[in-house]
Amino acid sequence: MIVNTELEQKGNLFPGKITSFTQDVDKINFTTENGVILQVTIIRGSVIRFRYATDNNFEKDFSYAISEDGARGYSKLEVEEHAAHYAIITSRVEIIIGKNNLNTAIYDLHGNVICKDDWGFHWEQSYEYGGNIVKMSKSAPQGECYYGLGDKPMHLNLKGKRIENWATDQYAFGKDQDPLYKSVPFYIGMYEERAYGIFFDNTFRTFFDFCQERRNVTSFWAQGGEMNYYFFYGPNMQDVITRYTDLTGKPELPPLWALGYHQCKWSYYPESKVKEVTSKFRELQIPCDAIYLDIDYMEGFRCFTWSKEYFPDPKRMVAELAEDGFKTVVIIDPGIKIDDEYWVYKEAMDKDYFCKRADGPYMRGKVWPGECYFPDFTNPEVREWWSGLFKEIIDEIGVKGVWNDMNEPAVMEVPEKTFPNDVRHNYDGNPCSHRKAHNIYGTQMARATYEGVKRFAYPKRPFIITRSAYSGAQRYTSSWTGDNVATWEHLWIANIQAQRMSMSGMSFTGSDIGGFAEHPTGELYARWIQLGVFHPFCRTHSSGDHGNQEPWTFGEEVVDVTRKFVELRYQLLPYLYTMFWEYAEEGIPMLKPLVLFDQTDPQTHYRTDEFVFGNQILVCPVQEPNSKGRRMYIPRGNWYNYWTREYVKGGMEQWVDADLDIIPLFIKEGAIIPKYPIQQYVGEKTIETLQLEVYYKLGNKEVSKVYEDAQDGYDYAKGRYSLRSFSFTGKENEVIIQQHKNGSYITEYETMRIELIGLPFTIKEIEIDNEVVPLESIQFDKKENTIVVRKDFTELHIVG
Repeated sequence: MIVNTELEQKGNLFPGKITSFTQDVDKINFTTENGVILQVTIIRGSVIRFRYATDNNFEKDFSYAISEDGARGYSKLEVEEHAAHYAIITSRVEIIIGKNNLNTAIYDLHGNVICKDDWGFHWEQSYEYGGNIVKMSKSAPQGECYYGLGDKPMHLNLKGKRIENWATDQYAFGKDQDPLYKSVPFYIGMYEERAYGIFFDNTFRTFFDFCQERRNVTSFWAQGGEMNYYFFYGPNMQDVITRYTDLTGKPELPPLWALGYHQCKWSYYPESKVKEVTSKFRELQIPCDAIYLDIDYMEGFRCFTWSKEYFPDPKRMVAELAEDGFKTVVIIDPGIKIDDEYWVYKEAMDKDYFCKRADGPYMRGKVWPGECYFPDFTNPEVREWWSGLFKEIIDEIGVKGVWNDMNEPAVMEVPEKTFPNDVRHNYDGNPCSHRKAHNIYGTQMARATYEGVKRFAYPKRPFIITRSAYSGAQRYTSSWTGDNVATWEHLWIANIQAQRMSMSGMSFTGSDIGGFAEHPTGELYARWIQLGVFHPFCRTHSSGDHGNQEPWTFGEEVVDVTRKFVELRYQLLPYLYTMFWEYAEEGIPMLKPLVLFDQTDPQTHYRTDEFVFGNQILVCPVQEPNSKGRRMYIPRGNWYNYWTREYVKGGMEQWVDADLDIIPLFIKEGAIIPKYPIQQYVGEKTIETLQLEVYYKLGNKEVSKVYEDAQDGYDYAKGRYSLRSFSFTGKENEVIIQQHKNGSYITEYETMRIELIGLPFTIKEIEIDNEVVPLESIQFDKKENTIVVRKDFTELHIVG
């Protein structure tokens, strides 16, 4: 009998003293007397990986989250040994490794502490499962703030919160409820205006404590696997996020229609109902690009089938919808009905592609079709097979997008809501239990779906949406925030979640506008649509159990509000597309909470409502009923009220009028905002003129960009795009707009209509590329302060 062992006590274990040190190019290994190894890898000067092993042994190095396309390399790496510590110095940071206990501290090159260990790495041996429960604790200076971690429905600043990452189907979740559908173990810390990030790349159930248990300590831990985390130094918060997004992968550009307005419900059927809804949108002139089909389009909820009763000829229907500008998006869930007559089930059984329990039987669980088996999407053979299943839906029937739901994975009528821990997974040749694979199951399903849709939609671009996701899922898919509720509280939650997802590398996200569960009032729906059009993914969706949720069901007033704001989104499509191009190219978040927009202003650190859409549009939703306006914080700098054109000085809180048909909206001075004409769907009209709204600024230059391409397809990757950079300089009696264009794409329009807003002088003379032109030759409208110029000008002088 073994008694009184460390294993039996199951206490915390700590590294001992360092006994050896080795360096292999970018990897520096420190080994302790009790067999702990710390491997520090310099990925970039500001991106450092910390990986710990116990018992002198690392696991196989494998991650679903890390992108092969991320930037690598550094300009400086020095390692110094001192009496009590080692120092690793890069071009951006200095890392101190204590010789006594492996504790680390990271400093900037001016000697300021960025992040330092408290207890540092420690672990607990897991008697039940084997392996370790791995833990890390960091010192938290008073005043440090924390952000990120995906779709958490709580205050943007996570100080004082404890978070759990375990992808969970949470129908009608509430404020502060945790965990939810996504697992994004990445957070941003900020202290004294210096920001850093930590990505804990561990797919087991993970936890983060931001000074809840101990007020001066932040910690994170996992119920298995390795202590393996990446550190990102800013000091600007946006740089932290772009470096994290670069590491975990940037998305492709979506087709432009995917940024339009989408309509969904559980469920639109039969075909006549689908046509009734789409026809009503066109009748009421509310722009809409996509109609979604939920599980009732299938034959008995069997994926990759169509109900013969409800949709007897889906190819014809999809083609007819396309003629009217509607792209069809269909749902596909992971649960495959156990049915010997069902071809998908039979193929998977023949190939042994379903998940199994530890002792050999298949994982059986109940979802919409009844008893189901579930493909193991961590097996590359299964992903390849799954991708091939989309040939009929995409290539033959003409569906344009696929919506993955229930992929946490969700299982009904069991307390755990998901697979048992003993389910086994291939994990790309690294066999494991569901404890390790759970949090990435949904992402790997979305990956397989993406690969299939991309294969059969080519040369068009794929569009995928997923409910469950792990870090890196943005490479394959957009997302939404799950089964929310039609309440004012959930309008606040939707605003928080979209901002937080953008800060977490997953900008292409939105909420179910109006709420999925229960039914909104017309006022709530109107306020939600106003917010939703400023989210990267814009879709109304509802359960249908509590009444219809199309815009016209709330009456004429709400129809008018909906039309007004959806039209505004379609006008702003070139601005939105440019935002997405910056996200895809540089990893720049599409939505910027005020703390991200201006981290040097302490007033922004705890703001939740206001955010910047792209780089130059400030949005603040009205989130209470019966409101005629609201107080909001205007960030530092100068802004224009979009509706009144009033010039507003920032850096203060103020009252803003906002009746039901208004959302507080401000434009940064110096901005040049591009607009298209209103369309009922993307591609309906030829763009004959690009409208530019120019907001006057006195002083320093302001740069605005407009990215355009063919709106679909991959020619942009071959240089066939148009990127216009506009530089605005404002003087007391003159405005100078300089244009520089990159890319070989030739836009359809030949002219630009420039509207000058806030101009402090009367226009007397216009000079284009060093030549004075008669005002009447450029369609000068003195009342509107607009001119029409050719698109290829290089320098425009407007003189008073």
